[in-house]
Amino acid sequence: MDNIKCTVIIPAAGKGKRMNTKKSKQYIELLDKPILAYTIDAFEKCDKIDNIILVVGKNEIEYVRKEIVEKYNFNKVIEIIEGGKERQDSVYEGIKSLSSNTDVVLIHDGARPFIETELIEKAIINAYEYGACVVGVRVKDTIKVSDGDNNIIDTPNRNTLWSIQTPQAFKKDLITMVYGRGINDKYNATDDSMLVEKYSDIKVKIVEGAYSNIKITTSEDLIIAKSFLNL
Repeated sequence: MDNIKCTVIIPAAGKGKRMNTKKSKQYIELLDKPILAYTIDAFEKCDKIDNIILVVGKNEIEYVRKEIVEKYNFNKVIEIIEGGKERQDSVYEGIKSLSSNTDVVLIHDGARPFIETELIEKAIINAYEYGACVVGVRVKDTIKVSDGDNNIIDTPNRNTLWSIQTPQAFKKDLITMVYGRGINDKYNATDDSMLVEKYSDIKVKIVEGAYSNIKITTSEDLIIAKSFLNL
């Protein structure tokens, strides 16, 4: 395990329309530090991570380089590249930039700053052993399925349901193959593991994550994030 080469791709090109702010959500500051900087820092501190690839908006490359990577001395960031139209396009740009000696690829949301080292390492171990792994938490609420008129048509067994987070981790050859096919087919996946489910026979393992590993998407999430930092 010590010789595994691991790279994390952090897509951070989204505009965060649900946040309803001029600034993209990943650049909003918490205690005078951009959210994206907290996210990068989590992987910078993880001994099992060798390289970090950032995928950002075209007009944000220099800002990220100077105000985040250089300012906070993130030495594992090897590339800052321009993202695509959708998250899936941005991740694929990151995949195309992977070095040939990469064994395991992690994909992690730029606006998910509270990921813990232990979970990163568990994701790597499971991806290396099984090929594909996601981090998730069991749902707390009862989930309903509705029709087009908001009428309930089904209530799935809550014990089988997970809320999936990131990082999601994969063997490099596997994620490269399924992403290439997905992009070619214009298949719109809502997360990375969907492509593995569709284009391979590999079973994706779930590692139980943490409810604190939130993705900051709304103004309410900012309040929660600030409370975490003040603990």
